[in-house]
Amino acid sequence: MVISKLVFLNHLTKTLIKPQRFQLHAPPCTILPIRLFSFATPEEAAAERRKRKRRLRIEPPLSASAISNRPQPRPPPSASPQNPNAPKLPEPLSALSGNRLNLHNRILKLIRENDLEEAALLTRHSIYSNCRPTIYTCNSVMAAQLRQSKYAELLSLHRFITQAGVGANVITYNLLLTVYLDCRKTDLALEQYKQLINDAPFNPSPTTYRILIKGLVDNQEIERALEIKDEMAAKGFQPDPTIYSYLMLGQAKNSNADGIFELYEELKEKLGTGEITDGVIYGNLMKGYFLKEMEAEAMDCYKKVLGEGSQIKMNAIAYNYIMESLSKNGKFEEALKLFERMKNEHDPPKNLSVNLGSYNVIVDGYCAEKRFSEAIEVFNSMGEKRCNPDPLSFNVLIDQLCSNDMLAEAEQLYKGMSDKKVSPDEYTFVTLMDTCFKENRPDDAALYFRTMVDLKLRPSLGVYNRLVDGLIKVGKVDEAKSFFDLMQPKLKMNDDAYKFIMNVLFEAGKHEEVLKIVDGMLREDQNELTEEVEEFVREWLRKEGKEDVVTNLKLEIEREKAAAAAKVAEEAERAKASARAAIASLLPSKLLGNKDGENNETEDGLSAGSEVAPLSANEELLKGKEEADETSAEVISAIGDAEEEMVEAERNLVSERVTA
Repeated sequence: MVISKLVFLNHLTKTLIKPQRFQLHAPPCTILPIRLFSFATPEEAAAERRKRKRRLRIEPPLSASAISNRPQPRPPPSASPQNPNAPKLPEPLSALSGNRLNLHNRILKLIRENDLEEAALLTRHSIYSNCRPTIYTCNSVMAAQLRQSKYAELLSLHRFITQAGVGANVITYNLLLTVYLDCRKTDLALEQYKQLINDAPFNPSPTTYRILIKGLVDNQEIERALEIKDEMAAKGFQPDPTIYSYLMLGQAKNSNADGIFELYEELKEKLGTGEITDGVIYGNLMKGYFLKEMEAEAMDCYKKVLGEGSQIKMNAIAYNYIMESLSKNGKFEEALKLFERMKNEHDPPKNLSVNLGSYNVIVDGYCAEKRFSEAIEVFNSMGEKRCNPDPLSFNVLIDQLCSNDMLAEAEQLYKGMSDKKVSPDEYTFVTLMDTCFKENRPDDAALYFRTMVDLKLRPSLGVYNRLVDGLIKVGKVDEAKSFFDLMQPKLKMNDDAYKFIMNVLFEAGKHEEVLKIVDGMLREDQNELTEEVEEFVREWLRKEGKEDVVTNLKLEIEREKAAAAAKVAEEAERAKASARAAIASLLPSKLLGNKDGENNETEDGLSAGSEVAPLSANEELLKGKEEADETSAEVISAIGDAEEEMVEAERNLVSERVTA
């Protein structure tokens, strides 16, 4: 029986190992003993599957290793995981889903309701929550802040999300470039552009170059803009007619007609076409003809672009350039005809031929023609084409009205800003304030200035000086002094501002008010009272025989500071002494032990016939160790408390000495 089993197993093994006739190739390797039957239990099968998964994670299959051997694009050096300061990769658009999409829509609703403070606050609070906003949500809030010129809030939010580790994308960089260029910080804008080129894990977009070049042109840096245009071409970007139109506009502002024509010919050469079909170029080309006093050629270009059968593609910006060229070169009636044509062609969303810039050009043209009533009428009709004015549009018209003795109309326009949900800025209030002084309305001028401060806007020192000077001229010394007290903590006053208000107070016989100002300057910062201002005050007091008042005031303040420093030092020494006493009281009783008390307790216990069993040697050692540990902990805690008290006392002493 045993022999028959052995014969059967041998025959079975030979059958399995023997190659079949239908196989074309021999097995690739010798077949090792394999498991011929299934797993004994489900648990064993599950364990084998887990083991195989672990092995696949550690050693990927051959197909995966073959893919990994293919050449991969090398990330930029700054994007290596070894660099903790490397910019983070932005999240893909697919991350905007689920609860994060709901948060995004909620924030967009706040933006539509013009509640930007709440939108920014919700974005900040959500950063460290379970529903973290995406960079697309943050960009939406910052773009809304940019539209309302809230630059400080935008930069603060950007700094916050950067510190929180939200990866920026190219739109974020574009927003920062716009902020810096609008604030005339071209150096910061160029630094941001350099950071985008060198460190960001993505490339700039054509919009990035449009923003940068337009901002440089607006800031009168045409040469640097031309360099950026060449860098754009070197990076493989196609020539952009919009960018060339910005550069041609910059040359027109510099009255460089030859530069305009050179850019036009360069663009034609790069595009390789006989005619440029983008109409954004031709408005500034017409300006070049007008600069060369070639009016006929300019009008021929106008008819060629907008005549029947023209293949030139026009949009609102292209129309605005042509309309501006006509309006500023004695062709305002032609500009009005073009404006009517643009309004008739405007059919959103299919055709957008009118925007806010179109109305601004026509309003400027009416003001240049001294037709202010028609300018106001056109300005108020923006809503018919769903165009909303911005603070700049209001400021231009208000300035024109104030410059032509139409303050009442300007104030009416200012009151209508809230109806259109437009916030006035510093320029709005300063224009109205200066005009009120011109119209002999100092109280209204002061009210505009106070409203500006209440809205947390930042008037400059020059604006403050004009306000105080206007109030002094009409004899309102007390009001001028109240505005000085209001603005002194907010502005960095110079010597002229101090001398002006002091001179006014001296002439009004208010010497005590001057001394209060000097006292505040000495207590706040002694360096604020310069030698020039101090000599000015002494000169006035010398006339009254009170030259030593300033010296006595300085000595009194020094004595007060010295007394305060001595008091703080005394309190520090008292704290040190109490700390030492606390440590000394603990050391003899706890660290050294109270042997007399222990002996008395032992004798009393024995004499009373205590039935407590004597402790063994090991138990006594353990009990002694526990008591020693408790004593050491108490001593260490007491020493720590004492050291904290001494450090706090020394800190107060140093602070008081620095203040003195």
